[in-house]
Amino acid sequence: MPATDSVFSFQPVSAFDLPRFASVPSFMRLPWLKLDDPRMAEVDIGLIGVPWDGGTTNRPGARHGPRQLRDLSTMIRSQHPVDGFAPFAARNCADLGDAPVNPADVADALDRIGRFYAEIVGRGITPMTAGGDHLVSLPILRALGAKAPVGMIHFDAHTDLFDSYFGGFRYTHGTPFRRAIEEGVLDPRRTVQIGIRGTMYDSEDVDWGLSQGVRIIRIEEVEEKGIAAVMAEARAIAGGGRTYVSFDIDSIDPAFAPGTGTPEIGGFTTREAQKMVRSLTGLDLVGADLVEVSPPFDTSGGTAWVGVSMMFELIAVLARAPGTRRQR
Repeated sequence: MPATDSVFSFQPVSAFDLPRFASVPSFMRLPWLKLDDPRMAEVDIGLIGVPWDGGTTNRPGARHGPRQLRDLSTMIRSQHPVDGFAPFAARNCADLGDAPVNPADVADALDRIGRFYAEIVGRGITPMTAGGDHLVSLPILRALGAKAPVGMIHFDAHTDLFDSYFGGFRYTHGTPFRRAIEEGVLDPRRTVQIGIRGTMYDSEDVDWGLSQGVRIIRIEEVEEKGIAAVMAEARAIAGGGRTYVSFDIDSIDPAFAPGTGTPEIGGFTTREAQKMVRSLTGLDLVGADLVEVSPPFDTSGGTAWVGVSMMFELIAVLARAPGTRRQR
């Protein structure tokens, strides 16, 4: 297929041509492809939903996140407002549907999600994921870090480095990054967590993370040093190696994003979140996720609108990452 035809076929539908409320929604109004579609060979960045919250320990609902995020993403336009960059013209992006899940079995769900992402990564596609609770990051990291561990820049109110819940259950949305480090798919010395805050059970998660070499930056330190200094440090920690970005919507203050299972006051504004993600441009990013949007706690869709806006920011930096496959 000629490059011009390929670029045209992967462009989002414009609201100048079809109203936002019309037709079946896909992420960013991009083409929706099944894995057996011949055009899959041309996809650079795949937008994927993981409608699963079997790792949630308190308030469920993030399983409904991808559907609401798709709906709200019809409001996204194609050009970045700051520098005019158009990620959908620079890379072939497509909605690849939802990963297979099992809402009744955690282990089986993780296996299903992992196999799906192993195929995506094996095809050379950079995954941009919409969760789902934060445990979905674990099978994604297993796929991306299968050959060598990746680094991570993680925006969150919580470390998600706990060992277990409920007397030894080791797979919840509070444990994914501990498991990823233990399994050797995430490099703790190239991992930085930004925005940590809120009351604590104890300090076991933080102490374990620090002992492994994870850089944990509490929200108070961000306020003291400023976003520019913190993100410069995050870039230095990531270095030139392959790096994943995980963005939990609860990193943002619930005044802006109340629709999440574990909100914590004192978080980032949406403007601060945009500034932080934009500062990742140029890193060797191999994928990203936006997780923990829970529509039952914000049926207005405001939190989902914040979520898809941050997804666009993440896509813009993924599209400029040196390792992201270019159009053929």
